[in-house]
Amino acid sequence: MITSSGILPALERYYDTAPRAGGARAEDFGPLTLFVQEGDGWPYYARPALGAASADGVSVADVERVLARQRELKIPEAFEWVAETTPSLRAAAKAAGLSVHAHPLMVLDPSAVRLPAHPDVRVLGAADPLLRPAVTVPMLAFAAPGTAVGEAGPAELAAAEQDPAAEGRRIRVAGMIESGRTALAAAVRDGVVLCSGQYVPVGDVAEVVGVGTLPSARRQGLALAVTAALVADALARGARTVFLSAGDEDVARLYARLGFRSVGTALIADRPL
Repeated sequence: MITSSGILPALERYYDTAPRAGGARAEDFGPLTLFVQEGDGWPYYARPALGAASADGVSVADVERVLARQRELKIPEAFEWVAETTPSLRAAAKAAGLSVHAHPLMVLDPSAVRLPAHPDVRVLGAADPLLRPAVTVPMLAFAAPGTAVGEAGPAELAAAEQDPAAEGRRIRVAGMIESGRTALAAAVRDGVVLCSGQYVPVGDVAEVVGVGTLPSARRQGLALAVTAALVADALARGARTVFLSAGDEDVARLYARLGFRSVGTALIADRPL
């Protein structure tokens, strides 16, 4: 049985290690750590300092010091943390003017029955010609959030691939695949990528991230199939703990079908638009 008391410390260590492994430098702000990406790549966030004695005594002033530094660096004003581990940060972030979004934090039950492999889903290599559309699909998915069928389809995907940023993402993810810092699975039908996602391993812990379905291809079980493929690959490569943050409770119910169980709440704070 999965219990939050047993798993949350392991996830805290993961959250502290993953940005460092991804090329970020860590700046110390007492009970908070700001991760800053060195060079190209995903911009990171601030979060509670690992093992800091005052980590659960985060003040508004602590948050505002980090926000000032993020503005100075011209990076997103963003924090990510686990509600149950650092409950004081929620009120401090809100008092500093940030919006706080809650997401179910879920860990795979090791005893869960695995779904059979989906015929349209496979793990892509770094040189796969479909890697560029595969890293582009989630951009279209997250631009139209939710689970309802949307308008963006293959034509919109083809257009989005022409954006120079798409090639930059492909190069970055290809390098991460080659170095073992990520793996990417995609659902492909008639040569078109309809859904994709990744997992990021650190030691024997892996986080499933960025699973998104082309809006016009939703409600076909593709996100579930891609996640199942990522789980199978992560376990085959030695992961003992696989976790993710679901978009909302509806999405969490879908992941529960794969054996993911809620252990807490992942919180993201950012500047309101």
